[in-house]
Amino acid sequence: MLFYALFMVPVCAGLLEVWHSPDHTQAIVEQQHQFGLYAFRFLLCCLLVSPLRRFARVDIMVYRRPLGLLAFTYACVHAVLYLVWITHLDTERLRHDFMTHPLFVFGALAFLLLSVLAATSTRGAIRHMGRRWARLHRLVYVAAVLVSVHFCLAFRTWHIEAFVYAALTVVVLAVRWLPPKRRER
Repeated sequence: MLFYALFMVPVCAGLLEVWHSPDHTQAIVEQQHQFGLYAFRFLLCCLLVSPLRRFARVDIMVYRRPLGLLAFTYACVHAVLYLVWITHLDTERLRHDFMTHPLFVFGALAFLLLSVLAATSTRGAIRHMGRRWARLHRLVYVAAVLVSVHFCLAFRTWHIEAFVYAALTVVVLAVRWLPPKRRER
């Protein structure tokens, strides 16, 4: 719980910055992008937990669920800022954005997957779903690809940062398909 609370500090700091900013509109847009980037970072960190244990023998498996929930929490704040403070829940603007900018479709699909994964991350859900839980949670790989595409499309021009994150996503996902290291006798 302390781990989760510690990493919620940027949300509080970002919202305070918006509150105290003389230009609320620009501050909201900047923080909305920052929260999306935090969500992406936490998702990548979550995906790195198993490869770290497998290849580097660093066992931080206990942090995988909180990292995934942090990714979802930051994605929620990212989405709420867009829906409520940027579009003001204007359905016409939302429809226009989704019809003209594919990044919103990729983001919405990723958010939907992360929502399902977060909702089924409780001990009760794991127990109830049994083996189906592991299959369902493989959707995190699809969500990572969707988030990566969403981020690459978020800019009007090519940004190297977006492609660096896309490359990191590819590397993190590719590492999972490597055969396990053989143990020496």
